[in-house]
Amino acid sequence: MEPWPETVRWQPVSGDLIWVELLRLAAGMVVVLAGLAVGWALTGHWLFGLALGLAALLTGWRAVAIVRAVRAWGYAERDHDLLVRHGLLVRRLSIVPYARMQFVDVSAGPLERAFDLATVQLHTAAAASDARVPGLRPAEASRLRDRLTALGEDRAEGL
Repeated sequence: MEPWPETVRWQPVSGDLIWVELLRLAAGMVVVLAGLAVGWALTGHWLFGLALGLAALLTGWRAVAIVRAVRAWGYAERDHDLLVRHGLLVRRLSIVPYARMQFVDVSAGPLERAFDLATVQLHTAAAASDARVPGLRPAEASRLRDRLTALGEDRAEGL
């Protein structure tokens, strides 16, 4: 069963988002792997070696999952709503009606800026329905923000 409609023309996010996510993973895992390696070197206990091997294996598995997860992200603009899809194991489709949007954020952290990427965050009255589209080029993020804001104002229902 496919949770998102195939009749919609999905826009993918930038492949550079893979590098951003891999660098985030590497930053965290370097600390973990270094700590385990030092513990193993100082104590020589086999459990540190086992934990080091498992952490390295988990890092490799997570790197593969990141590549696939980034490729699963997509968004589609329709007449009355924005669709955002993501997820591998648990696939999620968020449908945000333009009339229900309260505001739209565009953000870019240091790693995203280094790769010329930005994230568009949509906010609605219901916190659980907020959606985000990461991995967009800044020009596309600005265009999407402006379009969503204009459509939200045109279709406002007086919330």
